[in-house]
Amino acid sequence: MTEEFLIAPNPLDPRLTRGVAGIDHTGAAIETKVPMERPITLYLNGQEIVTVMTIGDYPDWLALGYMLNQNMLRPDDEITGIDVDDEIDVVVVRTARATNFEAKLRKKTLTSGCAQGTAFGDVMERFDTIRLDPAARVRTSWLLTLARKINTRPSLYLEAGAIHGCVLCEEDRPLVYMEDVGRHNAIDKIAGYMHRSGMTAAGKMLYTTGRLTSEMVIKTVQMRLPVLVSRSGFTASGVDLARQAGLTLIGRAKGRRFMVLSGPERVVFDADLGTARDLPDRGRGHRSAEDD
Repeated sequence: MTEEFLIAPNPLDPRLTRGVAGIDHTGAAIETKVPMERPITLYLNGQEIVTVMTIGDYPDWLALGYMLNQNMLRPDDEITGIDVDDEIDVVVVRTARATNFEAKLRKKTLTSGCAQGTAFGDVMERFDTIRLDPAARVRTSWLLTLARKINTRPSLYLEAGAIHGCVLCEEDRPLVYMEDVGRHNAIDKIAGYMHRSGMTAAGKMLYTTGRLTSEMVIKTVQMRLPVLVSRSGFTASGVDLARQAGLTLIGRAKGRRFMVLSGPERVVFDADLGTARDLPDRGRGHRSAEDD
């Protein structure tokens, strides 16, 4: 099962969590792990773009994916280098094309994402022009298999909680599983990986543990992925944008149960729900992703 993941979480990486002492509900002393959170400042050529709070893994993919999803980088831009300086927590993306986003940076929107995401200016400028694959399909049998594989995979969430995950999938195979304190960071890391590796959106879909918000819908559409699935619920603006873009939006997917509020024509009902079981909440007494 684990060999299907091209990239998967490494909950044993000592850089991503640390032990913290405390007490439990009975007053007994405990030691638990909590995720690390650090600021990383992203630059495009010589211009500072944003400082993001992140667990700190894959900073190059995070920077690249963030700039692609903010329309600051074009898909055909020549990336001449990505410099990561761990000592001062800076990532610089360099391109052959000269860039200047002074005007765009003046218009900033704080999003609803955990660790507070940021969207700049004309992030919707390409949204209405993107056409998602109308022939794409998602089988309910795939959803059952993916839920089992993803939710039983060792992860930072299972190890420490307080984290979100996004998984790029192909049919019933999870390919790239990223985690971060904000789901917007996790999806940006996937976007950066896809661009750097030359992986296309054809035949792919996205699974996330967090809410299906407008930001998640916009990023998924920007990445040309036709299906977005979550264990969690929806926001009204997320549903409206998904319908506008023709994105299949599947939420509250916990085993055999789910809801489709946009793009139901892509769903193929082929699973035997009589033998399927709903998933229990993940983690060691953590709240489910529905709360986040």
